[in-house]
Amino acid sequence: MMNNKIEQIAALLEETQHAHHQAYLASDGADPDWPLWYAGYLHDKLPPLLETELTRSELTYLMLHLSKLQQIEAPDAPWSRYYAKVLVEEYL
Repeated sequence: MMNNKIEQIAALLEETQHAHHQAYLASDGADPDWPLWYAGYLHDKLPPLLETELTRSELTYLMLHLSKLQQIEAPDAPWSRYYAKVLVEEYL
């Protein structure tokens, strides 16, 4: 079951990335405030998968935290799978 949750969350994160890039095509996906954008997109979608409520502020922090953590622990890992694995381990 844990692997299924990881896959579901990884797919949601990839969907978020695609939506973000579509929203920022004019700047080639560049957005210094990407954690805020991701938090807004994920706010209604991610908590049901994690079976916990998260505020937009918490999601913003999580995106920043996961980004920094991956750079240290697994810089070559696929980001969406890495984020999903950490989220499942921390919240399920």
